[in-house]
Amino acid sequence: MMAGLVLFGLFILCMALGVPVAVALATAGMATLMLTNAGQPWFGLLPAAQNAVASISSYPLMALPMFVLVGAIFDRSGIARRLVDFAIACVGRGPGMLPLVAIAVAMVLGGISGSAVANAAAVGGVMIAAMSRAGYPPPFSASIVGAAAATDILIPPSIAFVVYSVSVPNASVPALFAAGMIPGLLAGLALIIPAVLISRIKGFGLEEGSMPRPPFWPSLRQAIWGLVAPVVILGGMRMGWFTPTEAAVVAVFYGLFVGMFIHRTMTFRQLPEIFREAALSSAVIMTVMSLASIFALSVNTIGLADPLIEGIKNFGLSSFETLCIVILLLLLVGMILDGVSIFLVFLPLLVPMMKAFGWDPVWFGVLLTMAIAIGGFTPPMAVNLLVACRMAGISMESTIPWVGWLVLAFAVATFSVMVVPELALWLPRILKY
Repeated sequence: MMAGLVLFGLFILCMALGVPVAVALATAGMATLMLTNAGQPWFGLLPAAQNAVASISSYPLMALPMFVLVGAIFDRSGIARRLVDFAIACVGRGPGMLPLVAIAVAMVLGGISGSAVANAAAVGGVMIAAMSRAGYPPPFSASIVGAAAATDILIPPSIAFVVYSVSVPNASVPALFAAGMIPGLLAGLALIIPAVLISRIKGFGLEEGSMPRPPFWPSLRQAIWGLVAPVVILGGMRMGWFTPTEAAVVAVFYGLFVGMFIHRTMTFRQLPEIFREAALSSAVIMTVMSLASIFALSVNTIGLADPLIEGIKNFGLSSFETLCIVILLLLLVGMILDGVSIFLVFLPLLVPMMKAFGWDPVWFGVLLTMAIAIGGFTPPMAVNLLVACRMAGISMESTIPWVGWLVLAFAVATFSVMVVPELALWLPRILKY
């Protein structure tokens, strides 16, 4: 118990002092290993180095930098603007229609890129200015874009699912991708309802009705490359043409082809900057994963999971009550940590708990991801919301009156998946994953 207090106490202290997450995880893990292996050579730290290397030396993880690169490419490809025009052509103009379009386009882009931040940048770059011209307050527009981007990590392909699959061997990447589809669509629908209702109740977007509606067929011709992209990526995996890792590479070449030769919004001179941006983002994620393995090793070394599970059972909590506490905890932690870090910190404890209570690993992964997705647009961390706020030129505090309703809607969708596991498990079973 003392070692567990040292582990989490030191981690929390480092975070409070502003230490980067990766360094905080490694520091807490190594200090705990040294405390429990004081009589061993090198204080038992040799396995820590081996774990750090092994944790990122896996074939599925090769997809991670590729999906990050896909997000950077499609951010500049011009696909988002064309999807917006086509969506407006489909749903028409009127109060609440632009928020609906923003959420729908974010969901389509979620089927292309695995990065919610890239999604927020691509959608925000088009929609925030358009919503401002139509009479929507910038804080409301930023809230919509930040929340809409959260669906990205549910709708496949998803970086979060790749990370979860590496940590939980019984949950394959194809099964997680399939399981995230219906919950992702459900979350998007849940966001659309308050977005449209608030717009109409508050009288937002009154100028939208007087704006021209794009013609349907020309808009479809322009948007077809973006609409086909999820079909190519996900359909190719389903048909067995390529694995999820290979699908990420296919998506990169598809995005480059569309951006450089079809829409011509990218040039060869821009490629080094795009590759640099993706490399930096990937390096951060991989570094966090590598150093977090030391934290996970210390959790397993001190055997922290077993007494925790035993204590929960002795306390008389049922499986459902325990699950509610886990989701609530992740909702709170998601307000201050990013999704990948949350997985790496808590999965060493949550996986044994999942096995003890007999929770399906794929369903559990979707639930955890939904809870983490909410943190992406819940202040004060709210990475997606931060991107949208910077584009809108506003403070994050100004979005709180609007983002609260969107958080509630997404939480209702999460609770629905929690009480009806078939929402996540039906599609993987049908597809035989």
